[in-house]
Amino acid sequence: MDFKQIEAFVNVVRYKSFSKAADATFFTQPTISTHIRNLEKELGVKLLDRKSRIVEMTPQGSKFYKYAVEMINARAQAFDALNDSTENIGGILEIQTSSIPAVTFLPDLLSGFRNTHPRIQYYVSVSDTQTVIDNITERRGEVGFIGEKINSSAVECTKVAVDKSVLIAPVDYNIPSSINLADAIQYPFIWRETGSATRRTFEQTALRSGFEKEEFEVAALVDDMDTMIRSVEAGLGVAIISEKVAASIGGRVKVAEIEDFKEDRVFYMINLKSTSYSPAAEAFSSYVKTVMKDK
Repeated sequence: MDFKQIEAFVNVVRYKSFSKAADATFFTQPTISTHIRNLEKELGVKLLDRKSRIVEMTPQGSKFYKYAVEMINARAQAFDALNDSTENIGGILEIQTSSIPAVTFLPDLLSGFRNTHPRIQYYVSVSDTQTVIDNITERRGEVGFIGEKINSSAVECTKVAVDKSVLIAPVDYNIPSSINLADAIQYPFIWRETGSATRRTFEQTALRSGFEKEEFEVAALVDDMDTMIRSVEAGLGVAIISEKVAASIGGRVKVAEIEDFKEDRVFYMINLKSTSYSPAAEAFSSYVKTVMKDK
């Protein structure tokens, strides 16, 4: 068993594709396939299920994966310690993020960190908060960004940003700059997916205010921020989004403060505790804590 085989396996799991893993690591697809095949032969088990379009781990692969990540990170840390330098950090840093951090503060963080460490390459996966939590827990990424604090002894949460939620509506809707929930529910809503922290927080607020989920007319359920905004522009309905995201849209939609929903949205960086991190992940986490501590 050599590290090229282990790295090939980890990258196929991360990208869920032999071809994408090959592109990201600058190997050919046949080389990646050969590494995986030799690793499976040596271990005597099948690690990956190749039957579907998206490659998934077998139960044996899931067991092996966390050890594979530990081995790769421990090796990188050993080299880093021997070099005794933090100025030459490189490699692929996988980041899991929910949609609002992905379009607000994360791009600036990625750019700023790479200015100092130009050998860093990023793989950024955008999903909902619950998927980010699941992926970090399953070690499909070392750093995550989400829109709610989680109570878990296995996950470290660091506050990195604060935002508010607002209502956006088509420009031809007669919506004032400030609206209450009772008036808002008269309009059809475009919801985010079930795992969205924005949706979950809003539903909890509505429930505390005496409104049931069934009282909201749902026009659509989407899992993409841009699709949601464009659907609002097209007149499909209203939606709840980040105030910072709404500000970046300009005059494409109407923006209204929700009188019954004014609490701050806090965003967190999450890392898995009690595990070995790559030098890239350690340096990036420290950079985020330093840059965002006063924001």
